[in-house]
Amino acid sequence: MENGLLSVMSRDDRALLEPHFTLVELELKQPLFDAHQPIDYVYFFLSGLSSEIATVGRENIEVGCVGREGLSGHAVLLDVECSPHYAFMQGAGTALRIRSCDLVRMVDQSSSLRKLLSRYVHVFMTQIAQSALADGRFTLQQRLARWLLMCQDRLGNQMPLTHEFLALMLGVRRPGVTTAMHVLEGEHLIKAERASITILDRPGLIATAGGSYGLPEEEYRRLINRAF
Repeated sequence: MENGLLSVMSRDDRALLEPHFTLVELELKQPLFDAHQPIDYVYFFLSGLSSEIATVGRENIEVGCVGREGLSGHAVLLDVECSPHYAFMQGAGTALRIRSCDLVRMVDQSSSLRKLLSRYVHVFMTQIAQSALADGRFTLQQRLARWLLMCQDRLGNQMPLTHEFLALMLGVRRPGVTTAMHVLEGEHLIKAERASITILDRPGLIATAGGSYGLPEEEYRRLINRAF
């Protein structure tokens, strides 16, 4: 297992961070940080899937997801101690955890580390912007295809995803998700079983996404790591 940021980091920058890392197991639905509360830790994921959620009152929608390509709590890299969003694990996994204060201190010591992590913040902000575009201009079926592709990028072909999770991701009710899933199944793009989805035709799913998928992924490969 490897993290996409750590795998391209210079030896000196990794040496700065490694004494402060703790390897941790992250359980399904485990919180990573709460809205409007200090972000105490940053997680460099080795596996699993985390979701960042925007919330107003009782309304919630996922605005971004992170797996082994990145890290959680990017707000601390912008000199912000908390976020209006919250984040938790949608798929159990492992991560290298570091105190936010230690990471910020290391970034202040190394311009190359700052450059790499600033690029990642740019990529994540691009993902958030694409989520807003998808929510406003693409159909539910296209948006579902996009999110399934993003989850496959981070979890592999068999994904432990429930309709409840997909409804949260897409900001719709579960019956809408069920209908869109049946359409994708009818086109033989996916196979949906209880709490598990398998992608059968990735090129077909990309075509269905209709351009809503791909830009943040291209930016990540262009700026950070071509292997991810």
